[in-house]
Amino acid sequence: MNRRWTFGNRGRRTAVLGAALLLTAGLAGSATAFGAEDGPASAAASAAASATASTTASGKAAREAAALTGSAKLYRSAGDDITFSFDARLAAKDNDDPLKATGTFEWSHYAGGEGAWAKAEVDCLLTGGKVAVVSGVITDSDLPGAKGKRVGVTVHDTGRHDRLGYSWAATGGPVGGLPRCVSSAPFEKVKKGTGDFTVVPWLPKF
Repeated sequence: MNRRWTFGNRGRRTAVLGAALLLTAGLAGSATAFGAEDGPASAAASAAASATASTTASGKAAREAAALTGSAKLYRSAGDDITFSFDARLAAKDNDDPLKATGTFEWSHYAGGEGAWAKAEVDCLLTGGKVAVVSGVITDSDLPGAKGKRVGVTVHDTGRHDRLGYSWAATGGPVGGLPRCVSSAPFEKVKKGTGDFTVVPWLPKF
């Protein structure tokens, strides 16, 4: 199957990494990134429902330094099934170092019975207000060549109309030289009726 990364309804630019990375074959009417509920994204969605507070030795709840949780489908006029899920957290004790964030995020894209998914391990989380930028290295995917590549995703938690963006909108696919904490503006729209992203803002000590 000639899977590929695709993005943007305008032009439907396609980039190939090795044999081709992360997306469906022949999706003439499809656009962007990964997404779907059939992949392991459902596991991250379940994890994202857990509480965002950690517990101190005294038993009192301690606010996490930052967090991005939840899942949503992206809007596609062609009906593609695209899902992103996040469970990324920065512990209170690591408030001064966003590179110590932990967790995972997953995404998938299915259309016409074909598609792919990927899972990344978080290596940076930066949040401000209701916007989060998370990056991570792909640890598992059903497409050759994807593992070991870093990607970044941006989420804007607006409440009713969340938005999302991803680094491969500019690079065309995952790249080994992408720095941590890098992504794009949240240009994608979340599909109506989906989405429960929650962003815990980072409060750095300057």
